Amino acid sequence: MTLAAPPLILPVGQVSSRGLAAVPVDPQQLEGLRVDEACVSVAEFATFARETGYVSVAERAGASAVFSGLLRPDLRRASPTVPGAPWWRLVEGADWAHPEGPGSDVAAGTHADAGRSDRADHPVVHLAAEDAEAFAAWCGMRLPTEEEWERAARGGLEGTRYPWGDELVPDGEHMANLWQGSFPLRDTAEDGYRGTAPVRSFPPNDLGLYEVTGNVWEWCAADAATGARAVRGGSYLGREDSETGCGIAARATREASATRGDTGMRLVTDGALPWTPAR
Repeated sequence: MTLAAPPLILPVGQVSSRGLAAVPVDPQQLEGLRVDEACVSVAEFATFARETGYVSVAERAGASAVFSGLLRPDLRRASPTVPGAPWWRLVEGADWAHPEGPGSDVAAGTHADAGRSDRADHPVVHLAAEDAEAFAAWCGMRLPTEEEWERAARGGLEGTRYPWGDELVPDGEHMANLWQGSFPLRDTAEDGYRGTAPVRSFPPNDLGLYEVTGNVWEWCAADAATGARAVRGGSYLGREDSETGCGIAARATREASATRGDTGMRLVTDGALPWTPAR
């Protein structure tokens, strides 16, 4: 497997956490960790599916959760709401290759936003934890632990709210793909995007990692003690006033079988790379 860019080797150094649901970090466990600079893209997952015949959890189930604001009116009306989160709809035919269900083939570029083009370079979504782990194993890589994820996301900054500092929009510059406007009714897309943005659309953190805040939630490895699953980083629906937050400490627990249109993955590996980076 050839990914689009080389991972990075993180230096060793103590990093503390501040904010909602942040986790402690032991730097002695992270020496030599290599981290993908961006989330896995649609094109990368498509290669995996094509070469292995892999069928994702959402494809097997025949449906997945889609944010209602991205749906065509007819699909929105026809799709039941998700209990406890009425802005999500369970859409038949939604999966990684059809993020908004029928008529939204990633290769065709059909989307609620007029003129949205091919999404090969967007982060792949609608993946359950087992889908992410299957792709990671095929690459010879793995999902990060929460400690590894947070340290990489911080990029060496100590105690800041975001990977770039404490201001959400410093000097008026949008640094991440997040929600602007009245949730869940209207996203004004002041950052340039409704729904996912292509990977590497926003400035990287100080370690060169892109979109560690916003765009899509990122699966982490199961907790070794409890088996619990978490996703980190927030998504295009992220807001400062939301329960999960939208900064480095943004965290949500998730059933391992859950599939949604705002959740993807970023991989890590220890030691030598199992493949040759493209650049």
